[in-house]
Amino acid sequence: MRSTNLLDDDHALHDNHANSLHGTTAEINLPVLICLLGNFYLLKMGQAVKVRSGGKAEALLCALALQSDYRVPRDILSWLLWPNVDSALANQSLNSLVYSLHKLLGDVIGGAAPVLHTDGYYQINIEAGVGVDVTYFDALADAGDHQAGLGNHGAAAEAYSRALHLYRGDLYTGTDLHAILERERLRACYLTLLMHLADYRYGEGDYTACLDYARRLLDTDPCREDAHRLIMRCHVRQGQRAQALRQYRLCQDILRTEFDVVPEPATTALFDKVRLDPDSI
Repeated sequence: MRSTNLLDDDHALHDNHANSLHGTTAEINLPVLICLLGNFYLLKMGQAVKVRSGGKAEALLCALALQSDYRVPRDILSWLLWPNVDSALANQSLNSLVYSLHKLLGDVIGGAAPVLHTDGYYQINIEAGVGVDVTYFDALADAGDHQAGLGNHGAAAEAYSRALHLYRGDLYTGTDLHAILERERLRACYLTLLMHLADYRYGEGDYTACLDYARRLLDTDPCREDAHRLIMRCHVRQGQRAQALRQYRLCQDILRTEFDVVPEPATTALFDKVRLDPDSI
C-alpha cells in the first residue's frame, strides 16, 4: 500500500504557477483553500502547499471538495483510494491520511480538523475555514445574476469579472458521471459569464474589451454564433467592415467543419446587413 506521506519534492508545485494562483485567489480570505478549477492546488494562508500530484491526499481532497456540501461515506472513499485493498486496511489508511492532513493544516484553523469524520462519514470542515474555489466561483456568478436582475449592470459585471478571475480552467477532478456533469456545468457557466461581460462592454462602447471577452469564449467553444455576431458588430463599430465579413466566413467554415451545418438565420441576416447597410449596425 502506498504511503500517506503528503510531500514529494519530485512533484512539487512550480513557483511561477503558485505565484499566478495566489493572484487569482487573493480575494478569498480563508486559512485553507482547495482549488479544483484548472489544476489542483492546496493553499495554506495563501501559500501553495506541496502535495504529491496524483497522490492519495490530492484524491481525497478532490473527492470531498467536489461534494463540499455533503458528507461522503467511508466505504466510498476507501474504495476510491484503495480499490484493491481489504476494507479494514483501507479504512485504517484513510484515517491515517485524514490525520496527516490535520497535522499539515490544523495549525491555521485553530487546531480544528480540516476533514470532519463522524459516524462513518467524511466532510470538508467549512466552518473551520476550509474553502473550495468552485464554491466561490458559483457564489460570484449568482451574485452577478442577482445584481443584473435588479438592473445594477455595473455591479453585475464586477461580480462576473471576479468569478472569471477564479476560473483558471475546467474542473480538474474526477472521471465519474457526477464529476463530468459538474465539469460541463461549470464550463457552461464560464461561457455565460464571458458572454454577459462581452454584452456589457459592447453596451458601454468598449469594443476592445468586448472583443477580448468574445474571443475568449470562442477559444473554448468556437461554434458559439452569438459570440461571432458580437465580434462582427464590434468590427463594424470600429470601422473594420471587411474584418466583420471575414468573421462571418470564419463562423461559416467552423460550423461546416464541425457539424456540416450553415449559420443561423440571425447570423446570416447580420452578414447581409454588414454588406449592404453597415451604418445601421
